[in-house]
Amino acid sequence: MATQIQHSIESASKVIGNTWPLYSFVTSNPLSGYEELPFTDAVLHAKKDLGVKVFPDASVFRQAFKNGDIDKNYADQLLKENGFGDTIEYYLQRIDMLSKNDKAKTYSVLDVIMSKWLSSFMDEGLAEWQMPYKEKGFFTAWRNLAKYDSDLNIKNTKEIPATSLKAIESVLDGISKDYYEPIFRYHLAALPGWTGYINHRNAYDSPWQKAYPIDLQDYLAVRLWIANHLNIDIYPKSTQSDSNTLELIKLQQVFLIAWEKNFQNNLVDVIQNKEVAGNNNNIVPDAQMVFCIDTRSELIRRHIESKGNYETYGYAGFFGIAMDYTNVYDGIQRKSCPPILNSSYIVEDKPQNGKLDKFESNLKRSEHFRFTKYFRKRMKNMLPSTFGYVEGSGFFYGLSMIARTFFPGKIYDLKKINKLNHEELSETHLSPCAKDAQDISIEEKVAIVKSGFDLMGWSNFAKIVVFTGHGGHSSNNPFNSSLDCGACAASPGRHNARMLAKMANEKLVRQRLLEDHGISIPDDTIFIGAEHNTTTDEIVLFDSQVPETHQKALKILKADLDRAQHTATQDRLGVENGVSLARKKTSDWSETRPEWGLAKNAAFIIGSRDLTKNKNLDCRSFLHSYDWAKDTTGSALEAIMQGPMVVTQWINNHYYFSTVDNNTFGSGSKITQNVTGNFGVVQGNGGDLKMGLPLQSLKSTDNELYHQPLRLSVFVHAPLDRVSTIILKNTNIKNLLDNGWIYLFVMNPEEGNRISQYYKGLNWKVDSVSATKYKTDLKEKPQKILEDLMA
Repeated sequence: MATQIQHSIESASKVIGNTWPLYSFVTSNPLSGYEELPFTDAVLHAKKDLGVKVFPDASVFRQAFKNGDIDKNYADQLLKENGFGDTIEYYLQRIDMLSKNDKAKTYSVLDVIMSKWLSSFMDEGLAEWQMPYKEKGFFTAWRNLAKYDSDLNIKNTKEIPATSLKAIESVLDGISKDYYEPIFRYHLAALPGWTGYINHRNAYDSPWQKAYPIDLQDYLAVRLWIANHLNIDIYPKSTQSDSNTLELIKLQQVFLIAWEKNFQNNLVDVIQNKEVAGNNNNIVPDAQMVFCIDTRSELIRRHIESKGNYETYGYAGFFGIAMDYTNVYDGIQRKSCPPILNSSYIVEDKPQNGKLDKFESNLKRSEHFRFTKYFRKRMKNMLPSTFGYVEGSGFFYGLSMIARTFFPGKIYDLKKINKLNHEELSETHLSPCAKDAQDISIEEKVAIVKSGFDLMGWSNFAKIVVFTGHGGHSSNNPFNSSLDCGACAASPGRHNARMLAKMANEKLVRQRLLEDHGISIPDDTIFIGAEHNTTTDEIVLFDSQVPETHQKALKILKADLDRAQHTATQDRLGVENGVSLARKKTSDWSETRPEWGLAKNAAFIIGSRDLTKNKNLDCRSFLHSYDWAKDTTGSALEAIMQGPMVVTQWINNHYYFSTVDNNTFGSGSKITQNVTGNFGVVQGNGGDLKMGLPLQSLKSTDNELYHQPLRLSVFVHAPLDRVSTIILKNTNIKNLLDNGWIYLFVMNPEEGNRISQYYKGLNWKVDSVSATKYKTDLKEKPQKILEDLMA
């Protein structure tokens, strides 16, 4: 029985995703457990298991039609080819009517009780008084304290079985094993935010998990035992097949496909007829800048290129270094590479030669600030001192409130100086994760630097090359880390950028690159780390060690970056003095929308900058540099498709599902959110842990969306047979494509840059998408799926 229970829990856990903590809020697909299924199957399973919305509402489609984002002729054609012969407006009204049956999710008594216990046990330092017995694990801690919960009416701890497994066995006694998995799935799906965070703590082996363990078996044991004790039915509620559900899904998917096709056609118009010279030209730019593939980089790259003879590249923002970063101020080690990678290195800051005194002085100021902050928190929260402290310090808090309200730009300046000062006093040091190792080999350094050049298709080197990480800046924002670099696990990318620059500057690394790989870096080329503030579009160069020989060129670059910031913020915010408004947003504690983050993302373009240069892509496309002519083996393209393409699919689906059902997959309005446990938010005073983005990150007004919920469209500039070979070699990529989680288009340079679209089973079509293709998906298949699901 024990083995069957554990196997059933593992299978049932696919219903939930991974809830990331606020301090490293990585956007990821909440339906990742369903990715092996076709998109239509997956969303229908989610609709049944989680009781969620899976497609946009009619009001969203109406907005898209109004804005010209859906071609009415194509939508009408697609409707007719799928058996819908009436007008577009008729079917939008039909969606409205059918959607009334999609009731908002409500929390049961059992959910309320579990949320209370989970928030107490999983607290990560927010509460002044910690729950007793936490070190013994969730089930044991709950068992020892359950008798004090008036909601449970337990007189003696001995009423509860001694272990989580025995508790589950006692509840399931006499129940067929065939029902184990449906029962577990039902109860895991009841609170997908909390169970998703249990998933996260186990998957990433956090320090809190090591000290205070909890797993899904513990959760189910407590929940099922309480349900049984309170005479609550543990069986999933049976869902009857509803013919209206099929009609609703079909209509919504027709309109979604029409919307996606219109976006794809517009993007094809941008790139199809452009001449692609690649990076083989002999004109050496005044400076080259590498940015993260992040959609927000597209804006600043375009404005920098317009200011002079500058060349920009796109590369995943962790800059190819699978590392953790140890914060020099608090000693906390955080992941700074994609979550799908295991960290191989640890990076920390050490004082530069001759700057030890200033470095240590800066640390002391920081330690003093942290202690003051900690002291204030303790005085405000501890019962004996609360009233006296608040009364005595009210005047000073009043001054602080006035400053933050009326002078947010000045507050930002003070914070920025303190935050970036240590980069000017320090240098990065890379070491392996193995504690006994002091440094990494020259071969590893060469491989890291070479990999970046290979993936981007690098040819010529300018006198100044800048690796630019990015991070967002905002105040009073629980989701602040979601504005940082997703490729760095929601950390700022400046540490990775500085580390890569340092390695590329090493003489021995350059010598080996030339001798072993034929990569010649001029002696006067210098690499610099930098940070792009995506909230203000300011770029800070960490240039304290740049030699005098480069100061004149550096001064010109800084002036042009300053001009680019002004025009970029003006473009983005639509006001004359965009910099002032952007700076205000960073420190305005009432600002619900400091920036848009990755909202509106819809495409991933892998190819030369020539494909999109001088074109306004409206910050909707991830841009990864790639030169097919230099990648003769296809290994560079394969690495891009295996890594960045998969991660952008995560991001895209996170935004998609947070938009279509913000109640479950998002986090509701920031205005009514409360932080719990230092790691998450809940709405009001309890309920499920919220797993996704707030409404303010997705909507421009209460009634209008800013993000458009479209699946990711990937465009690759490479020979078609090369792409086909990569798909055949990588089952996970083929599954994403065959199952409709992403679209793939290939611009084939060997056939005059003709664009072909991928279809299931490694089929390619050059002509535009025919609505006929979707007849099977939309008409026949969902009927069988629904019958199977509802049986």
